[in-house]
Amino acid sequence: MSLEIRDIIKTYPHTTIRLDFSVEEGETLALVGHSGCGKTTTLNLIAGLLYADSGSIVSGGRDVTNLPPWKRNIAMVFQDLALFPTMNVGKNIDYSLRIKGASRDTRRRVVEETLRIVHLPASFAGRKIHTLSGGERQRVAIARALVASPQALLMDEPFSSLDPRLRRELWKEFLEIRRASRIPCVFVTHDREEAAMLGDRIAVMAEGRIVEIGEASTIMTKPGTGEAESFFKREP
Repeated sequence: MSLEIRDIIKTYPHTTIRLDFSVEEGETLALVGHSGCGKTTTLNLIAGLLYADSGSIVSGGRDVTNLPPWKRNIAMVFQDLALFPTMNVGKNIDYSLRIKGASRDTRRRVVEETLRIVHLPASFAGRKIHTLSGGERQRVAIARALVASPQALLMDEPFSSLDPRLRRELWKEFLEIRRASRIPCVFVTHDREEAAMLGDRIAVMAEGRIVEIGEASTIMTKPGTGEAESFFKREP
């Protein structure tokens, strides 16, 4: 199961997004670059929140280019998490299952299993969102994304609002979750350390296109482009 972005072009009045890359089964691709380079636009194109002018998107061997977001089976964790504040944890997590008409017993079982994957007890299913800590909300957002058994996972700086200590703890938990899930993942971040920690490969983006892609250790220590060197060598 892979995610393929083939010759995608999206034109705006002052810039053009050009994308051509793939993410393999079980791989996490960290997408980095300075603000405004097109990282979030890339995720939105893959998710179907934006439509490309040309090119194709193939997820799990299926062409999803012209499908609406809810038919692509691609999950996205937003920067602001976008949890439903009026629903408890369980209803947030099983939202997609309820839409599909899954039985109550099935939903309860899947919620419990998914909570365990993100290291939360089953008792959390009844908790209100406003009672959760920042780290707990992150886990719930990831659980909601995984419960639909997506063919690809997109993440837009999901840990950026957390303090450094908690962020590092969640990095470790995210790696454990990824080991249990073989779906391809595209992870947008501004954090160099996060990119190196979570990305199997790193893609450096500039002016709407990926200018360098490769293993994290290589790109960070021996960048092959000025854009990559600028991103990884800049002062914190």
